[in-house]
Amino acid sequence: MRRLNPILAIMVAALLLLAVLLAQSMQDNAVKIPATTTTSLYATGLLEALAEAYNADYGGVEFQFIPVGSGEALRRAAEGDACMVFVHAPSLEAKYIEDGVLENGVIFAYNYFIIVGPPGDPAGVRTAENAVEAFKRIYMAGEEGKAIFVSRGDNSGTHVKELSLWESAGLDPRGRPWYKETGSGMAETLMVASELEAYTLSDIGTFLKVSPQGLETLYYNSTELINIYSAYVTYACTPEQRDEARAFLDWLISEEAQAIIESYGVKEYGQPLFYPAMGKQEELAQVWRMLSSD
Repeated sequence: MRRLNPILAIMVAALLLLAVLLAQSMQDNAVKIPATTTTSLYATGLLEALAEAYNADYGGVEFQFIPVGSGEALRRAAEGDACMVFVHAPSLEAKYIEDGVLENGVIFAYNYFIIVGPPGDPAGVRTAENAVEAFKRIYMAGEEGKAIFVSRGDNSGTHVKELSLWESAGLDPRGRPWYKETGSGMAETLMVASELEAYTLSDIGTFLKVSPQGLETLYYNSTELINIYSAYVTYACTPEQRDEARAFLDWLISEEAQAIIESYGVKEYGQPLFYPAMGKQEELAQVWRMLSSD
């Protein structure tokens, strides 16, 4: 076997070392943007996919995603711990916008909440006429000892939606023996519901991603249970971070980013985990305003 010329070998090694050092330098010099995000966007991998696509074209940004519930994401932003926020809790978002914590908001995606539970469906959720009636049936079945409901109990967007449905039903299940709160993210809550053969409210994206055994989608609709995702820049950004964060928000509603959202999950699950906001911005904004006043 022919040996590589020693001088050539040294040159090749030097070039490889230079490439590594340049890559490290670019990473060190990247603008770092701490971003709090709802767990559903993070657990499904969508945010990482979007950030990777953005940096492939524009580079120079290191997004540091911090997955928590929407309530916690907004609270941390108010404390100055995040430059960007990705959330799905309009009623909470509105308060932080009014307080000057959030700015430059965009609606970039949506999907739906779903009521899931055991295939036997002891509360008869499948035949409910609407989500509020479904929750009334779960309450009644719980009181009769036939059902368990597992709540995230973490002030997340999903938890806020769940509480609004109980309120619309004129019921308060908190403290009842059949009502369990996990204080955890959606994936963990789904696993607890699976173990207990219980009902819970989930976003459809995380449900498809986790695929918990023993749980089925029992009820959903496109009106009461629409789930709108928004992104914001916060007051805590440095000038350099703010420029990059705004550029990313602009890109999020571009055709390129919206196409990624539209196709995300289709290959693996046969349907998208999220839907793009493009073409429905005004309709979604109107629904967001309605939900923000709840």
